[in-house]
Amino acid sequence: QVQLVESGGDLVQPGGSLRLSCTASRSISSLGVMGWYRQAPGKERELVANIARDGTTNYADSVKGRFTISRNNAKNTVYLQMNNLKPEDTAVYICHARGLYTRVNYWGQGTQVTVSS
Repeated sequence: QVQLVESGGDLVQPGGSLRLSCTASRSISSLGVMGWYRQAPGKERELVANIARDGTTNYADSVKGRFTISRNNAKNTVYLQMNNLKPEDTAVYICHARGLYTRVNYWGQGTQVTVSS
C-alpha cells in the first residue's frame, strides 16, 4: 500500500505560478508511472501530466509549455511546476501512482488550485 500526500495548492492570480508536491509513503523507485490529474466542478477527471521511471514525460495539450512535471526518487516526491496559470486551470489536483509490478493505482486526496483575480 502507498499513501500519496499532496501539497502546494493555493489561490493565485492569472499569470502566476505554483509548485505542487506529492510525497509517497514509501520509495517511489518501486512505482511505475506517476502523475497529476485534475477535476473541476461538473467536469470529469483529466490527466494533466505524468512521468515514467525513465523520466519520459507526457502532458495534456492544454498545459504544454506552461507546466513541468519532475520526480525526485531520493525524496519520494513528484512535483508539478505550473507557470502562467489561467482561470481554466482551477481544479482539485490529484496525485496518481501505479505499482510497477502490481499495476495497482494509488490516488492522493487532492489539493485545490484556484486561479482568479
